[in-house]
Amino acid sequence: MAAHIRRRLRKGATTTAVAAAAVAALAASQAPAAPLTEGSTGGDQQAAGGESGGPEDDAATGNSPYYTDLPPLVTPDRPGSSSNLPAATGSAEAGIPASVLAAYKQAERTVAGTDPACRLPWQLLAAIGKVESGQARGGKVDANGTTPSPILGPALNGQGFALIKDTDGGAYDGDAVHDRAVGPMQFIPSTWATWGQDANGDGRKDPNNIYDAALAAGRYLCAGGRDLAVAADLDRAVLSYNQSTEYLRTVRSWFAYYQRGTHEVPDGSGVLPTSPSTPTPGTTPGGTTSPTPSPSPSKPGGTKPSPGPSKPGGGTSPTPKPTPTPPPKPTPPPADTLGSLENAGTGPLTATAGGTFDERVSVRARNALGAPMAQLPVTFTVTGSTGTLFEGGRKTVTVISKADGTANAPALKAGEKSGDFTVTATAGTTRPRTLTYAASVTARQADAIVRTDSKALVAAPGEKFADAVTLKATYKGAAAAGVAVTATLVADADKPAENDKGPHFKDADGKPLRTLALTTDAEGLLRLPDLFADENPGTYQLVLTTEGGATVVIELTVEAAEETAPPEA
Repeated sequence: MAAHIRRRLRKGATTTAVAAAAVAALAASQAPAAPLTEGSTGGDQQAAGGESGGPEDDAATGNSPYYTDLPPLVTPDRPGSSSNLPAATGSAEAGIPASVLAAYKQAERTVAGTDPACRLPWQLLAAIGKVESGQARGGKVDANGTTPSPILGPALNGQGFALIKDTDGGAYDGDAVHDRAVGPMQFIPSTWATWGQDANGDGRKDPNNIYDAALAAGRYLCAGGRDLAVAADLDRAVLSYNQSTEYLRTVRSWFAYYQRGTHEVPDGSGVLPTSPSTPTPGTTPGGTTSPTPSPSPSKPGGTKPSPGPSKPGGGTSPTPKPTPTPPPKPTPPPADTLGSLENAGTGPLTATAGGTFDERVSVRARNALGAPMAQLPVTFTVTGSTGTLFEGGRKTVTVISKADGTANAPALKAGEKSGDFTVTATAGTTRPRTLTYAASVTARQADAIVRTDSKALVAAPGEKFADAVTLKATYKGAAAAGVAVTATLVADADKPAENDKGPHFKDADGKPLRTLALTTDAEGLLRLPDLFADENPGTYQLVLTTEGGATVVIELTVEAAEETAPPEA
């Protein structure tokens, strides 16, 4: 009996003696525990696993018993981890049944897709699954991942355990009087009602299915904006599963063990732990120690109580009172916890300068269970130098999500400067979720440009062209206002290099210019500055090209006036 007691830790005790026993057990645990035979005492008395949910205990499992075997002291060797560990040490305990391992890894991937900030490691699920049910009783599951018979904890009837009266009519646990922890991850029914998942796609949320249970456990551990890469958050998550410091220590030990390396074994061949924990006398179900009764006065002729340690100067010191384990902070219900922010169908965000974007930025918020989340404030912010703003002239707007979880930003009005910018959607306060969209403003364009008249443009050498040149730019048949147009004087339109002689514009100092950057007015019209001829007669060309690629070529002629003979006398 004494040897049996040394093989396990007792749940909930916080005294110095129990803490010392925990260290001793860890030091002594050099080899895997012997497997349980079918029908042994520990077979059905699995531990808790789930969410906050009991009427009296805010723990997923109702603080029911759990397996207390610690991992081998020498952990499995992994490439790059250590070159001094015996390869075979702990190899059996490092094995995880194939379906169970697949369920843990699938849950990690699923949560990473909906709540990447949680950083859930599958090894934590494996540690809890080991402590709660010995990896679904060594991986005894069918092809769909369901245990052939329910894994049930004891009735939570207040006799050594928490008192949790029936919440499911016995639907999950077969007990219509009290709740019991159910399945490989040991959820109490009230917890499963909130956190249950259908991870294997069979249309049922079954706590006895390892895929469903592993995903539910993952979402539960991530609730409340936890980041499980942060040690304090991980501790809070595990304690929310079962409020016991010994439970936390045991799960943490297996977590570290599995992080060093694991391997897959066939379903049904996993190593089972020896026995579940039992509450220690003087310990409440939540893991805090009850006050020790004061010794009764000795009877006449009896032995007097031994005095406590002497204080300096005489007297005795009072026996220190044990410090209760503080309960973990309440976890917000998953339906009230933001899980993810995703694109709700926003297409490419592109508009012409001064125009209105056809697409509106749209996001969908989901809670920790993956369901649409309504009534959530989502803030949209424009960042960039294009001058783009939301309707109403604002760079930042806040929108409340609708029943389907969507939040649609107001229409975007493009600025006058072309270029790229971003729109960022942000939601949540404890651990905000953000989604960033790339957007761009293109310059105003014209797909056609023509002269408004057809007069020949002729000037004498050194003179100004008498007729002004006016053009109109259009885009899809409508006037193209504010379009950039480049005017270049060339000798040949087929070789559009700027000419160094012939017609020209003039700058402010009167010097010749043969290239100008111009812009159409509000009606798409463009009136060219005055054109001048130099002393070189000939035929020249003026090429005008719009933003958008429309081009028109205008011929210019420089010729001397014909000399006329004087009239005969």
